[in-house]
Amino acid sequence: MRYFIAVAEEMHFNRAAARLHIAQPALSQQIQRLERELKTTLFARTTRSVELTETGKVLLVAARRVIMESEDALRSIEQAVEGRTGTLRVGFVGSAALNLIPRIVPPLRQMYPDLELELHELTTEQQLSSLEAGNLDVGIVRDVESRPGIAARELTREPLVVALPEDHPLAGQTTLALTDLSEAGFVVFPRQQVSRLYDVISALCLQAGFRMRVAQEAVQFPTILGLVAAKTGIAVVPEGMRALQLQGLGYVPLADEAATSTISLIVTTERSGTPLIRRFIEAATEFASMEPPTH
Repeated sequence: MRYFIAVAEEMHFNRAAARLHIAQPALSQQIQRLERELKTTLFARTTRSVELTETGKVLLVAARRVIMESEDALRSIEQAVEGRTGTLRVGFVGSAALNLIPRIVPPLRQMYPDLELELHELTTEQQLSSLEAGNLDVGIVRDVESRPGIAARELTREPLVVALPEDHPLAGQTTLALTDLSEAGFVVFPRQQVSRLYDVISALCLQAGFRMRVAQEAVQFPTILGLVAAKTGIAVVPEGMRALQLQGLGYVPLADEAATSTISLIVTTERSGTPLIRRFIEAATEFASMEPPTH
């Protein structure tokens, strides 16, 4: 088809042959073979000129369309092989939506416009189960380390802060030590639902010499913070939660440098090297260090 298009556009066999970098007799043979296959005449030839027949004009339109579609298909295949296109199912914990997802998703979509991201808010435990079941490609989770079958890659370490009623005796402090919280009641996630962050906070309290006393449980960060504002207790939350400003609520940083929560990407080890997932991990790791977009 490329030979036919070249002759049709040049209207001259010698010029078409030069354009295609082949000998003119070889080009003539290819066109004659095409005409025999189609059982029609494509060019009206004289000693001085070459013109398309009506059949040739119809074929030229179709041939250009076929070449364009073939080139588009090849580009799509190349992009898929390189991990630049396709559908990626990404899970994320809700707390990552406040500051991490805005850093990752917009520049990723700008860099790979043909990549379709399916975003699913899930707990860490739900993401681990979905990955193993093949219902998720990548997860963004808290406080998970690599384990057999699951590879974890750290994106960022987020400091933990204390959320407390704004009239609490400790609310005016610049920073707080964990020992300052030994007599407080904590508003926490139920351990059976969000065990990772619960265990991190519980372990920090034990290291500070006391056992965390649970005053109230809740299943969403906004609910936890609302209960703190209602003076039900205090809460230790990731720093990104400071974006949620509620009346009657204040935040104080923890002085302990070990008081952090790690956000990581997780993927099954058998799929970690696929082009699409590899590109996402590389881009997400880069973008996670950037400031979120402002408007």
